[in-house]
Amino acid sequence: MQIQDLPYPDPGVPDARSGPRFLWWLFRNQLGGQLKSLAWGLLHFLSVSALPFCVGVAIQAVVDHSGHRLALAGGLLALCCAASALGDTFLHRTAVTNWITAAARVQQLLAHKAANLGSALTRRVAAGEVVAVSTGDVEKIGWFVEAWSRFTAAAVTVVVVCAGLVIYQPALGGVVAVGLPVLALAALPLLPRATRRADFQREKAGRATELASDTVAGLRVLRGIGGEELFLDRYRRASQEVRHAAVRSARMWSLIAAIQVLLPGLLLIAVVWYGVHLARQGRVEIGELVAVYSSVMIMTYPLRHFEEIAMAYSFSRPSATRAARVLSLERATSAEGSRDRAGDDLPAGDLYDPATGLLAPSGRLTAVVCGDPDAAGLLAERLGGHPSEEGTSVLLDGVPLDELPLGAARTVVLVQDKDPVLLSGTLRELFDVPASGDVGAEEALAAAQCADVLAALVQGSLDAGDPMDARITERGRSLSGGQRQRLALARSLFTDPDVLVLDEPTSAVDSHTEARIAQGVRDLRAGRTTVVFTSSPLLLDHADRVVLVHEGEVAAVGVHRELVRKEPRYRAVVTRETDEEAASHDVLNEQDVHNDRDVLNDQDVLHELEEIEESA
Repeated sequence: MQIQDLPYPDPGVPDARSGPRFLWWLFRNQLGGQLKSLAWGLLHFLSVSALPFCVGVAIQAVVDHSGHRLALAGGLLALCCAASALGDTFLHRTAVTNWITAAARVQQLLAHKAANLGSALTRRVAAGEVVAVSTGDVEKIGWFVEAWSRFTAAAVTVVVVCAGLVIYQPALGGVVAVGLPVLALAALPLLPRATRRADFQREKAGRATELASDTVAGLRVLRGIGGEELFLDRYRRASQEVRHAAVRSARMWSLIAAIQVLLPGLLLIAVVWYGVHLARQGRVEIGELVAVYSSVMIMTYPLRHFEEIAMAYSFSRPSATRAARVLSLERATSAEGSRDRAGDDLPAGDLYDPATGLLAPSGRLTAVVCGDPDAAGLLAERLGGHPSEEGTSVLLDGVPLDELPLGAARTVVLVQDKDPVLLSGTLRELFDVPASGDVGAEEALAAAQCADVLAALVQGSLDAGDPMDARITERGRSLSGGQRQRLALARSLFTDPDVLVLDEPTSAVDSHTEARIAQGVRDLRAGRTTVVFTSSPLLLDHADRVVLVHEGEVAAVGVHRELVRKEPRYRAVVTRETDEEAASHDVLNEQDVHNDRDVLNDQDVLHELEEIEESA
């Protein structure tokens, strides 16, 4: 896989059982790129490691006054330099390719998982953690995947050089062959502590990221209630904790780096001292001593990759663990599992939730009143095809939604939650979504009462002659809450699904606009199944059918005006009346009943008197 071939046609099914297993899965899926990187790395490292032997041969040739060997050494030296440059160039190229392709694979997997889970993702994993995984964690995972091949090439080079030195000069080579493995493994006892500190730092950084994400998302509300400074102080404390953890982690890594500098220096001193001793005895030639000494110096270069792979693994393992935790989430399904259905054999009929008893008849506008907003959100999510915790799935025309393929389920049912997201781009791009084609963008915008929204967008985009070319800022921050809500509603109406579920679609809209939206939705969705979760009397009065869900079960069904008069629990939610107001309302109802009975009794007496007069 090359960078120009991204994205992957199919990123594969990850092994998300643990962080290390996920890293190993990534490595196996990039085996071709890893082998290329290993080959170029071996060429580079072995060429660099051969330079001391060439220098040693050249010096010995000068000592022996051998022009032939000097020329041969010069030619070998030039060849090694060319091979080193070539290997380094393509090693860097393949390493960067492995890094980017691994990061791209992880990002694709995360994007697919987010699309699969939908709004359920942020209910099961904090939004800040998802952001941290898809940004910083992706880079660290890619770093370890690409560093592994370079580390392997460095390790093979160390083994080859040790073996070559033992053959070339057994006395000095034996010292180096013993010393180099000690250098490579010297930092191993410190790695667990360094890893723990790195994990602690990443944990603190993840919490700070979550706090920052939540603070930015709710900044307007925080300013409104005067809580901005409070949350800023919390973020300052969290960032200071991250700084302290980073300093402690850096101290450990600096100690490891110092060891990687100190021990090679000690080995050089030992080699020079022992080599000079052997040279005085005539057991080592000058050229051999220079070659061994230079080899030890050169070996500090591949040995750095031992430290790098340790750092890469320490930082990538917690990142991979977080990524695996997100990727291990699955869309809930009922016990029966899923079954394949033909693409043109989609169910169409009544929508029924066995858990609550909620029934939304086909082709009608059903309003659902629920006193608990969280319970309403979970019910709306379940109507979109996510089974309850007990595994109960919503039925559409008698078919469990979770038995449909995900694409088919989302074609039939669309759920707009209470906090819809508007991505940055033009209004035309906002409406570039799968749709039936029966509803135009202008019709949807008109039904959602977006005339003032279009005017605001055109005014903010001076180069937009057509309102559809007006730009929307990130998350629609340049618009008010009501304007964002209406644009999201227009987008949902434009898709024109068989079943549309709206969760509080007008909670940020004034009453006059809300009344017009209610009529517009009713007219545009005529003949389509629509379920609206709301407690607004204006919307409820336009519904064909109103359902009260109380404590997880359907408590009453009727029309708005009838339920307001007869159902106290419904009236308490819709009118927000207190217990005292409800009690007084019941007393007035009882008085009305008594008055009605008195009137009926008086009428009966009059009828009896008239009958007596007629008989007389």
